[in-house]
Amino acid sequence: MASGSVAVQPTIRPRESWGTRLGVIVAVMGSAVGLGNFLRFPGLAAKYDGGAFMIPYMIALLLLGLPIAWVEWAMGRYGGTKGFNSAAGIYRAIWPSRISTAAGVLAMVIPVVIYMYYVYVEAWCLAYAFRYLTGGMNLGLDPAEYDKFFAEFAGLQENGGAFSSVVHFGLGSAAFFLVVCFLINFYLIYRGLQKGIEWFCKWAMPTLIVCAVIVLIRVLTLGTPDPSKPDQNVLNGLGFMWNPSTKSQSFWEALANPQMWLEAAGQIFFSLSVGFGIIVTYASYLKRDDDIALSSVTSAAGNEFCEVALGGLITIPAAFVFLGPEVIENPKGTFELGFVTLPNVFNHMIFGWLFGFLFFFLLFLAAVTSSLSMLQPAIALLEEGLGLGRKASVAILSFVTAVGSFFVVYFSKNLIVMEMFDFWVGNVALYLLATFQVILFGWVLGVDRGFEELRRGAEIHIPQFFKFVIKYISPLYLLVVFGAWCYQEFWAQPRILLKIATEPVAQAAVGFLILVIMLFAILVTQSVRRWERLKQLQQEVVP
Repeated sequence: MASGSVAVQPTIRPRESWGTRLGVIVAVMGSAVGLGNFLRFPGLAAKYDGGAFMIPYMIALLLLGLPIAWVEWAMGRYGGTKGFNSAAGIYRAIWPSRISTAAGVLAMVIPVVIYMYYVYVEAWCLAYAFRYLTGGMNLGLDPAEYDKFFAEFAGLQENGGAFSSVVHFGLGSAAFFLVVCFLINFYLIYRGLQKGIEWFCKWAMPTLIVCAVIVLIRVLTLGTPDPSKPDQNVLNGLGFMWNPSTKSQSFWEALANPQMWLEAAGQIFFSLSVGFGIIVTYASYLKRDDDIALSSVTSAAGNEFCEVALGGLITIPAAFVFLGPEVIENPKGTFELGFVTLPNVFNHMIFGWLFGFLFFFLLFLAAVTSSLSMLQPAIALLEEGLGLGRKASVAILSFVTAVGSFFVVYFSKNLIVMEMFDFWVGNVALYLLATFQVILFGWVLGVDRGFEELRRGAEIHIPQFFKFVIKYISPLYLLVVFGAWCYQEFWAQPRILLKIATEPVAQAAVGFLILVIMLFAILVTQSVRRWERLKQLQQEVVP
């Protein structure tokens, strides 16, 4: 492959870089550690029979998560040495083709669209933390009160309901805290790589881990709060998390569910922040001989600690002890466990307001470190692809994401828009991009050449076996699981397609996604043309 044919420095701006090795590790870890670790992972584990879910989860970690993380770190640093920081530029530096351009569009759309609804959930976390600190979450012990509050607060009852919550809750409204989160995110992203992202992650990651450990200690010392229900104790709560076959279906029936395998793999993508095009961008700011093998394993290990040892051990056992297994097994929605069940749990505890504040504050910190990483890929494209300055790039991206978030928040009834965005971008597009990246590394760049990049400057040895995994097993794994999921979602039980056919809001959400894809297709195409012009100028200067 003539991978160097577009390897021209796209701009003459001073090149950004990470300040320290620790800085890039905590930044990537911060990108990975997010709401999925403390809410999505425990929810999926409970939904899919605890121990049964952990099998596809661990398999996906070994065959997809770590290999794709290595792929993205290696390709990112490789593209950075060619002068590119955006995923679109990096893909074309490896393979100058229309397919790479299309993948570059996906790498922009995925993090930007996810940010549009992720920042809204981030605002919920900040609002809940604020309300716990000020006594606003003391709603008693009736579960219905928490359900009612969340429905009104998030606007689940009617479109535009989240904005009407300003009237009900004033400064505690979801819309108010959404604005606050937007300002925090774009202030930090405007400050740049070192002074913004790296600075924030360096203090946010230790702080959230300390908060999580304090809450975990409290959960593990709960014992049996209600003597009349001796089975609802901490040990049984931990067993509910890890032991398979706690539900009516058998262990093997649980393992035969393709949806569980897809969601386990999707959780690994969210956990390690792979498949988004984020790590590719982050790694491009590294120096040529920086250790990416150890850095990638360190950030992945830190994330898994936060997810399994903290998130999994806090949420499920606490809910089990106070409310019993039936509440966990039958959630009403995606956010039921985090924003309805857990607030009720904290109000059963002594000093519950303090532990509730610590929990939702750590969620907020984790959400910010993740949402910052979702903005940087698009900033990199606008700067190097269109030649814009930081201020103009931030202004454009803030406008685009604000429009998208307004769309999500206004059409908030039953969170249909959020569901559509997550389905098409957080599942379908994410799998397509992850598959492309593995094939690009293993078959276009070449697995031998890719491992040379990965091992340069490395302080650990990655086993040769993973060459075979990346080239053959990972893409096959992705295609088989994704194919089985597509059969179930689009043929056997076409729930989403039926919703699109019957729900005008769902149709509007799909139309909005098409507009976003078209926007970034134009931006990436213009960037490619600019890079080609720069290449021609370079060839004219250097005969």
